[in-house]
Amino acid sequence: MVLKVAIQMDPIEKIDFDGDSTFVLGLEAGRRGYPMWHYLAHDLSFRDGRVLARARPMELRHERGNHYTMGAPELIDLAEMDVVLMRQDPPFDMAYITATHILQHIHPKTLVVNNPVAVRNAPEKLYVTHFDGVLPPTLISSDMETIKAFRDEHKDIILKPLFGNGGAGVFHLKPDDENLGALLEMFTALSREPVIVQKYLPEVRQGDKRIILIDGRPAGAVNRVPAKGEARSNMHVGGRPEKATLTRREQEICEMIGPHLKREGLIFVGIDVIGDYLTEINVTSPTGIQQINRFDGVKLEAEIWDAIEDALARRVLA
Repeated sequence: MVLKVAIQMDPIEKIDFDGDSTFVLGLEAGRRGYPMWHYLAHDLSFRDGRVLARARPMELRHERGNHYTMGAPELIDLAEMDVVLMRQDPPFDMAYITATHILQHIHPKTLVVNNPVAVRNAPEKLYVTHFDGVLPPTLISSDMETIKAFRDEHKDIILKPLFGNGGAGVFHLKPDDENLGALLEMFTALSREPVIVQKYLPEVRQGDKRIILIDGRPAGAVNRVPAKGEARSNMHVGGRPEKATLTRREQEICEMIGPHLKREGLIFVGIDVIGDYLTEINVTSPTGIQQINRFDGVKLEAEIWDAIEDALARRVLA
């Protein structure tokens, strides 16, 4: 199967060579002989029923400092592609949502990964609320008194923006911290969205586990341990990756959400688990496959492309 692939992503010259999941997905596409085009989200257009992108032919190599070659820009019709990877990083803002509406016009004739309708309906910190018994004590609200009452009950809390990403704007507030009011004022000034408040889980000191699910099944995991003096475990703020396997509880969580992910066309998903609790379901541009590959001696990018080919084959048979 030779597929024409367009990748909607961030600038290829700025990727993290050792950590970027989109990069290794592109490398695997090249190994399979798929011609590829690269474009940025703002290069996407809708005109008279057609979905267009000003894209550049792209070849990738696993050579540090020489990892890509790009051709001249050309206007391509994405309906002529077999696959579009929607891989630009969040924030999950109105520009992101608009991109899902535009790409919806070509899916599933052109397979968009992940399904743009499902992505639009699954913002990370809200999507997880639809599964019973997996969240830590959680509040989503803009009401100051309700937030204060939640803190009075749980004492040690995490406060974060509802549509944030990468650990930005995440605060750990201990019972004697006097900054809650000022932080809520700051969040209110920056956006109209509610904030998300959760009971602090001390198990995070042992790690925040990223589990990759491919077409609804768990395929690997990496533990991310926060740096000393840091409440966040994200690797770009100093979190340390460690080899990890799944606990029985984590298997149960995957069995609970996996069939739903598969049914919704969410082929490549990353979930975050702290202790016994699921905290996020990442469907926009999940990462972690390079780290898991190194620890486990696997090639998750190959498994993802196998799942994409299977999805295309099922579409043809249908």
